[in-house]
Amino acid sequence: MEHLTWTGALAPLNLFLALAIGVLAIAVMAQILVSFLSTSGARAVYADGTLDANKGLSGFLGMIVQHAFVATVGVALLYLVAGIVMGPSAGIIGGMSRRLLPVWAALLVTFALSVAFKRKLGLYGKLFDSTVGMIGFGLVMFWVYAGLFGGAFDWVTTHDTLSQYSGMKNKAPGTPLRGAEDGEYMWFLLGGDNLARDVFSRLFDGAWVVIKIAPFATLFAFMVGITLGLPAGYYGGRLDIFLSFLANLILAFPVILLFYLLVTPEIVLTGIPNYMALVLFVFPLVFLAILLNSRFYTQPGFRTPLLIVVLGFGAWFYLSLVSTDGAVVSTPTYAIPGLPVFLDGFDIDPNLLVVFVSVVFVNAPTVFRIVRGLAMDIKTRDYVAAAQTRGEGPWYIMLWEILPNARGPLIVDFCLRIGYTTILLGTLGFFGLGLSSESPDWGTTINAGRRLLSIYPHAAIAPAVSLLTLVLGLNLLADGLREESLRD
Repeated sequence: MEHLTWTGALAPLNLFLALAIGVLAIAVMAQILVSFLSTSGARAVYADGTLDANKGLSGFLGMIVQHAFVATVGVALLYLVAGIVMGPSAGIIGGMSRRLLPVWAALLVTFALSVAFKRKLGLYGKLFDSTVGMIGFGLVMFWVYAGLFGGAFDWVTTHDTLSQYSGMKNKAPGTPLRGAEDGEYMWFLLGGDNLARDVFSRLFDGAWVVIKIAPFATLFAFMVGITLGLPAGYYGGRLDIFLSFLANLILAFPVILLFYLLVTPEIVLTGIPNYMALVLFVFPLVFLAILLNSRFYTQPGFRTPLLIVVLGFGAWFYLSLVSTDGAVVSTPTYAIPGLPVFLDGFDIDPNLLVVFVSVVFVNAPTVFRIVRGLAMDIKTRDYVAAAQTRGEGPWYIMLWEILPNARGPLIVDFCLRIGYTTILLGTLGFFGLGLSSESPDWGTTINAGRRLLSIYPHAAIAPAVSLLTLVLGLNLLADGLREESLRD
């Protein structure tokens, strides 16, 4: 069995891709240089003294950049489509393209439906009027689907992420698997790591670890920050002073050092992270209860059954989340019982729970300060005064008047904070904290591959580039959302 090259039968396209990228790079650098020159010499000037950006040297360079970019994207798409059709005969790119077919299909359906109904989808639909936002959304959703299909369903991965294969230690990308059996994938598309495990499979299984933790931990942090930040900003006074003092106390502590303390085995054994989970994870339940009660307070016949159903399911979910093997806190000396094992819907790995709690605890004070500031500003608006005049309760005003009008900055910060959380998870994994050493998360994988970076760089470069693209996508998505929210 032959060793796969990167492009295989698609090698003739390499020249066209190199030319397109070269022209694009030269044109961009020329644009930068021209921007330092006199504007009147770079653009055409109308009789009234205004400038035409579409003519002159600047316009010519802009046209070259546009065409070179389109050509680059076109060749990249040609690689992708041909790779899906040809598979490994199109090299490593072809093999990966075919394995990622469920991801491409999901992205295509998502974009097609979103563009078709964008005028009915509010701020999300307006995102597709922004080029930057669409690129960011595409990068983020690629990793969401890659993590889902790779880690949850095993439709993308080619080998077991923990299995070690004889003769595959530190092998280069495209190396054929020795002694491959029937039904077994015949190549390590991105090579093997220092323990002879498949880098490609661990990459996409690791994406699922990130997708499981980062968004939901950020969401829980927002529930804590919103539930405490709204009353602090709306009421002010001693409540604001007390809550702000607690937030500032946490923020004054170095984030990385705080993470170190929370995930240290000695701290974990004391049960402190479990107690923190008991407190922090109840906030979404409190938020839902207050939200529904304030909205349907005047309809008790509908409100009461709704609260019973929502809070009943929420309480079960909360207890399942904090309970492990029937205990909410378990230390070497004592255990606090939780849900009975037969009612415990799911168990979270203790290491994963510690990381989750740490992320929520670190992010919540920052969210609190943002929400508090927004509430202090919005509570002075006329529509808030009108709601007070109508006799609406404080929580109704906070949740149904102030919070919806603060959604723009909060949505943007949510996207950015997922990126920060992703970096923090990578940092924890890199330092060997939190998740187990066998975990395929990107930080742990980068840490394992850095030791041989100068000789076998592929094991560390693949997860590093993945981390970079996901965080870049989140930042671009936040920029697109900010741009569109300002137009409302």
